[in-house]
Amino acid sequence: MTRERLSILFVCPLPPSPPRFGAQARMHGLMTQLARRHDLTAIALAESGFDVEECRRAMLDYCREVVLLPNPAGRTGLSKRLLQLRSLASPHSYEYHHYSVPALQSALDRVQRTTRFDVVNLEFPYLAHFRMRGSPPGTPPPPVVIDAHEIAFDLVRQFASSSTSLGRKIYGGLDWRKLRAEEVSAFRSADGVYTCSADDEKRVRAEVPSARTTVIPNAADVEYFQPRPADPPVDGSTIVFFGLLSTVPNIDGVLWFLREIWPRISAAKPEARLKILGKAAPASVLSQAGPRVEVVGFVDDLRPHLASAAAIVVPLRLGGGTRLKIVEGMAMGKAIVSTTLGAEGIDAVPGRDLLLADEPEAFSTAVVQLLEDPAAVARLGRAARTLAVERYAWSVAATTLEQFFRKVLSSPRNGAR
Repeated sequence: MTRERLSILFVCPLPPSPPRFGAQARMHGLMTQLARRHDLTAIALAESGFDVEECRRAMLDYCREVVLLPNPAGRTGLSKRLLQLRSLASPHSYEYHHYSVPALQSALDRVQRTTRFDVVNLEFPYLAHFRMRGSPPGTPPPPVVIDAHEIAFDLVRQFASSSTSLGRKIYGGLDWRKLRAEEVSAFRSADGVYTCSADDEKRVRAEVPSARTTVIPNAADVEYFQPRPADPPVDGSTIVFFGLLSTVPNIDGVLWFLREIWPRISAAKPEARLKILGKAAPASVLSQAGPRVEVVGFVDDLRPHLASAAAIVVPLRLGGGTRLKIVEGMAMGKAIVSTTLGAEGIDAVPGRDLLLADEPEAFSTAVVQLLEDPAAVARLGRAARTLAVERYAWSVAATTLEQFFRKVLSSPRNGAR
């Protein structure tokens, strides 16, 4: 019989808290909700950009034990280039080498020797080559469940095919095939896999038909992200894009918007302003700043910026999963214009909950219509807020995840009992 209160070990390639970008927000949202009913332990890697003590304090708010291990691998400069060269001469992907930190296995062994976990939850499949089914002597091993977050090899394949650099095309073409083999192996060996969207679930099942899967969509903290009386009112002219600006899908989407869509909006509405929020904007985005285009960078609190926006734009052409920027914007009661891919996995009705457009002319027309119709902005915002509260709150997502854990525990696939 499954115990009412579960002991869950989360294994993460980066610290979940404090949440400052999408992957962190998903982990943080699910973990904080699960911690209300279950006991959580977390082992996570931390690259040089993280304040380890800040992360530890934030995670101890909901975890009974936190182990944070430095990951010396860098994502820029010489360190990254050396790992890429190493992966070229290896049967393993760049991602495999990036997360191969020997101290992680030692930490897993130590923690699992002293505590018997009901479930091991692996965030992303990148760490699946580590042994994760340890348990105290005489006790059965725990099942392993993977939060896929995204279908990584498919993203790398998209990036490689869309790149204008021959070197990146060749390198990406080699890397995604290695990553596919590793990802498929991880899904095959897991007792369960959950994805952000039904489309990603289909992609997992296409590779591993026997996989036990479910969909846990991205969600929002609907108590934090909500309209507040103290927030600035909608100004009728500001358009906002927000998201981590070191990721290929966001960079591609912002540049496409700036080059193909913004000039049309600007011509139709000379008073319009574009505000780009997000950490680590590259030079290609920073160079687009001007009197009517503001590249703000990272902000501690998104809510005032979103509150004053007449519209939020999600002009994404690459990627997978579901976008936190959409569910958080919906929770704030905002009118959103997105591409079909940008809204993938979100059960929204176009025209009622948000507007969809995939071509520059249609996208710009949709934004201009919102700038000219405050009543439509308010109507879309009300419907979006209702959808977020009813379908896309972290509390709802965590309840579904708990049910999946219990399903796995009732019939584990790899010998765990």
